[in-house]
Amino acid sequence: MPRLQRILADGLAALAIVLIASCALDRAALAQANRVAEIAAYQGADREQRLIEAAKKEKELTFYSSIPTEDISALVAAFDRKYGVKVKVWRADSEGFLQRVVSEAKARRFEVDIMAGSTSALEPLYRENLLQEVLSPSFADLIPEAIAPHRQWTAVYLNTIVQAYNTYLVQKENLPKSYRDLRKPEWKGKLGIESEDFDWFAQVVAAMGEAHGLQLFREIVAANGISVRKGHNLLTNLVAAGEVPLALTVYGFLAEQAKRKGAPIDWFVIPPAVARITAEGLARNAPHPNAALLFFDFLIGEGQQLLASRQFVTVTRKIETPVARESLKLIDSAAMLDHARKWQDLYQKTIIGASR
Repeated sequence: MPRLQRILADGLAALAIVLIASCALDRAALAQANRVAEIAAYQGADREQRLIEAAKKEKELTFYSSIPTEDISALVAAFDRKYGVKVKVWRADSEGFLQRVVSEAKARRFEVDIMAGSTSALEPLYRENLLQEVLSPSFADLIPEAIAPHRQWTAVYLNTIVQAYNTYLVQKENLPKSYRDLRKPEWKGKLGIESEDFDWFAQVVAAMGEAHGLQLFREIVAANGISVRKGHNLLTNLVAAGEVPLALTVYGFLAEQAKRKGAPIDWFVIPPAVARITAEGLARNAPHPNAALLFFDFLIGEGQQLLASRQFVTVTRKIETPVARESLKLIDSAAMLDHARKWQDLYQKTIIGASR
């Protein structure tokens, strides 16, 4: 056989092997997805017992999450104590685990079972067809807003975005009552904000009326400046340390946790009260579907009491919260995903760039 023909023949043979292997992987992925869907849809009276028995055989599950490390540790420890099923955790911010899940799926590597983080990550995963709808008996106890319209992610808690202040540097009686008050000269050099909170900005500005809201924030920045910091943990710590006397976007649970540990920090809310949803989703190709569903139920069931004890605003109607849920304006992740570029640009021009 001439050399060129031999090269072509070898190339075609190699391509055939790749195609056969690819088809085999696709068939295996489809079969696993069908299995996960069947388990997730089961609603028999013995559902919990079946999940427990099968989860003990699976022995473990993999959890990708942006929930803070100490809070994840408390949740997985309680789950392990109850069921004897190990939770392998990989933590990153919501954008980080979104990218990892998508990359793994493209490579046909299905390692994650459950994901939990901002709906800014869960909503894109739904649109990428990487989540599986779940029918859980715990849904009956949740507030209606906790369950996505498409039912492929479910809220675990509401991440309130509050204003936090250093109690040594700012007196409670002098706190601003509205964003208009932040134009006053006493706030010059005292304000801070998180660098990526464009969705909070969109919600607040929209509530004021877009043109008026944008103009007001321009005036605040021009008059007094706003220090821009990356990370809500960092911003909370800077308030406690006195480097940022008043922060406009701190997570409520972080401020309250720090306060209870004795830090000179307290928090309040300038209307409107805004919250992000932190949600969980079941991976469509979860390798440990029974353990994953057991953990899914735990987070919106017994785990809610544990979260409440750690100052989170829970989504079960069985537990009262420090902030009335009905007073919160929840960020619509689907709408924000569709209009993200607009609000990212406005946040950059109005706050970030103007503050440098």
